[in-house]
Amino acid sequence: MQKKYLKEKKSVNRLEITVEEISSQEREIYRTLRTNIEFTGIENRVIAVTSCAPNDGKSTVSYELASAFAENGKKTLLIDADLRRSVLLNRLGIQEEIKGLSHVLSGQCNINDTICATNKTNLYMIPAGVFPTNPTELLGNERFSKLVQAVKDVFQYVIIDTPPIGNVIDAAVVAKKCDGTVLVVKSDAISRAEAKSAVEQIRSSNDNILGVVLNKVDVKSTGYYGKYGKYKEYGYGNY
Repeated sequence: MQKKYLKEKKSVNRLEITVEEISSQEREIYRTLRTNIEFTGIENRVIAVTSCAPNDGKSTVSYELASAFAENGKKTLLIDADLRRSVLLNRLGIQEEIKGLSHVLSGQCNINDTICATNKTNLYMIPAGVFPTNPTELLGNERFSKLVQAVKDVFQYVIIDTPPIGNVIDAAVVAKKCDGTVLVVKSDAISRAEAKSAVEQIRSSNDNILGVVLNKVDVKSTGYYGKYGKYKEYGYGNY
């Protein structure tokens, strides 16, 4: 799986993203997140996004972060590596059935068959594909390592949406192949001990945790950005 597999094809898979646009205030928050990541160093270009638990909003954060890089003129690839119960295509309003990551990792097709252009400028995507019975083994095999290196040679940023690290070890397996990891934490949903455990699991594979996104904050009760709406993805900081 070399760079040559990613050269331009006569026909390119295309996905139409129909997700509801976020507000200008929310978009500015993701631009800040993007800038913070950019200032961690140019070597941090392949980024895993995980969370402590389901429904923390990691898939939304993954997509909006990838969109923020694309908006800034960076050729960006969003990889759906949640091979257990991905919600990304549904969240983005995509109805097409198309080969994805699981097909590449199981040797059923090459990477060029799965990279999709989108209707968002500079934003590309590899869907999850069918849900396999052995996701951890697929993500840990040599094909995934080669895939990551191949797309890093072509795209300026690669954002990888992974399963919650509090449930399965898939995210730690993916993080090992990435330059850094962002952890999404839902406000008032987990204990400090659970968050610490998630960080330790990530560090067991890749010590480079770029930061933590505090998500789904009830801004009415906190008073922060209260006039903009009830919930925002706004908190970010180094861990």
